[in-house]
Amino acid sequence: MTDRRVVITGAGAFSPCGAGADALWAAARDGISAVGEIRFEEIPNQLVTRAAAVSPALYDAHKNGARARLQDRVTGFALIAAEEAAQQAGLTPDDYDDGFGVIVGSGFGGAETLDTNYLKFAENALGTGTPRMDPMCIPKIMTNAAASWISMTYGARGPVYCNSTACSSASQSIGLAYVLLKAGIIDRCFTGGTEACVVPGVFRAWEILRVLSPDQCRPFSADRNGMLLGEGAGILVLETLEAAQARGAAPIAEIVGYGTTSDAGDLLRPDPVGAAASMSKALTDAGLTPERIGYINAHGTATVANDISETRAMRKVFGDAFDGLAVSSTKPVHGHALGAAGALETIITLRALTDQLAPPSGNFNVADPALGFEPVHGEARPLSTDYCLTNSFAFGGINASLILGTAARL
Repeated sequence: MTDRRVVITGAGAFSPCGAGADALWAAARDGISAVGEIRFEEIPNQLVTRAAAVSPALYDAHKNGARARLQDRVTGFALIAAEEAAQQAGLTPDDYDDGFGVIVGSGFGGAETLDTNYLKFAENALGTGTPRMDPMCIPKIMTNAAASWISMTYGARGPVYCNSTACSSASQSIGLAYVLLKAGIIDRCFTGGTEACVVPGVFRAWEILRVLSPDQCRPFSADRNGMLLGEGAGILVLETLEAAQARGAAPIAEIVGYGTTSDAGDLLRPDPVGAAASMSKALTDAGLTPERIGYINAHGTATVANDISETRAMRKVFGDAFDGLAVSSTKPVHGHALGAAGALETIITLRALTDQLAPPSGNFNVADPALGFEPVHGEARPLSTDYCLTNSFAFGGINASLILGTAARL
């Protein structure tokens, strides 16, 4: 590992909150939820009817150049976000070369294509229908499609990776990009995550897992009763500080620390030991003491198990400093976007850092004695800090933590 510094020069988002990172941040900052009613004809006995979905109208209005014949929505979302990130970074065709990587994660890949064509297959098998399956299923479904399409669209000829590690996919992707940049393997990178999972089959699968709330996502509130699905894409442009300076680009912030661990335990039940180790490793990598962190964007799914585990982990790492720390989860606003969650939340954490505001946890009603703290709620809270941390904890016991630092320190 070298001592090369890694900076963020562009950020793009496409989410149920709207097109653009500004729309995502405004919704998070002001606590405006994109969760709404959703019903699927394919689920006649649907029990949960709430999710944060990208509307067809929103997608149709922004899918410039999308190739429906070859691309699932999951790729379309990523390309919209990548275009915004590239524009903010001020990239030119000369900047894309074999030192420009693409590392974009996804949990499900082309879920809509998979869902639609499995249904067609079943109808054919049962003799109840004769629709022809899409011959382009494979290139649309494959989880790396979004990363590959970004590479092809921009001519980025460096390494392409697709982390598919459930809810940590995007954060691990950003962390891997950071590691490769520090190591001198690449100079620039598109990184983040994308998910287009609010489709009947995926929704039903989550519903029968019994972790979805029938009404609201209420992280850290004593009356919490589950998560709500979301979708979207978040893409960052990361560069070494030297590469950014060489082309006259102004960094928005710096990635200063990254930690990732595995619980190596239960597939579904989180372990606070693994989560605490992830945050501790990020702090060690950044060379920071816990007191230097001013805000944590928590994984905060509003499931009983996650919120207890994450709180215990934060208390273990931050000790006495935890009581004065601003903590919130923004999932009540954009839903749990699974493989894209860490990217959307990193962009929100980035804006919390640059605007010095901690966004509120939505729908918080009453403190939970089992947790012993209240997140930021009601309205955004002013910050005065150089560092913010964001967590992603996934099924499979996969933990990832990222620390961002202000550009003013560079």
